[in-house]
Amino acid sequence: MFGSRANFRLEILTFEVVDFPGSYHAILGRPCYTRYMAIPNYTYLKMKMLGPNSIITVSSAFSHTLACDCEHYELTTAVVNSSELPQLGESSAPVVLDCNKPTSSMAFRLLKEAKAVGIDPANPTKTVWIET
Repeated sequence: MFGSRANFRLEILTFEVVDFPGSYHAILGRPCYTRYMAIPNYTYLKMKMLGPNSIITVSSAFSHTLACDCEHYELTTAVVNSSELPQLGESSAPVVLDCNKPTSSMAFRLLKEAKAVGIDPANPTKTVWIET
């Protein structure tokens, strides 16, 4: 049911209850929008539908949406990390790379003719390479 006592819309919907950790109380999909003949606008966080007396508008605040998104992000990150971290630990061998040793894939090579251009007149060692 959406709306107030003076202007409300009541429809019976069949839905599935899914047991998963999430920050949402309900996720409305196409069957709900079709039944209510509702039009969601995600940019303005509003959903409008026809009521018996006038248009019913369901809205939310941007600050509330941001708080829910942050909570959902933290929850999703925790769930993904808790499920993937043990698998990654078992499947990978610890490797320590020497960051000071250049490798063939990390070596910088100029592909065309280039020239050095100074970017700081006070410090001649600060240069950038520009292709000519």
